[in-house]
Amino acid sequence: MKMTEVRAMAKARGLKMGVGMTKIEAIRMLQRDEGNFDCFARAEAGYCDQFQCIFREDCLALAPKQNKAS
Repeated sequence: MKMTEVRAMAKARGLKMGVGMTKIEAIRMLQRDEGNFDCFARAEAGYCDQFQCIFREDCLALAPKQNKAS
């Protein structure tokens, strides 16, 4: 999912994205707004059981990079 799509989703929900907010931070904000865990890019060992999540593909791609940085 492209950042423009994430921004559009936030705008549609009335959420304001901060200046310099990363894609990861923005998607986690959307997840919290939905009442879900803000788990984006935190899939340990590349596993996620949230098969219906619209962010799943990007999440699994970014998770290894995030886990190395931690």
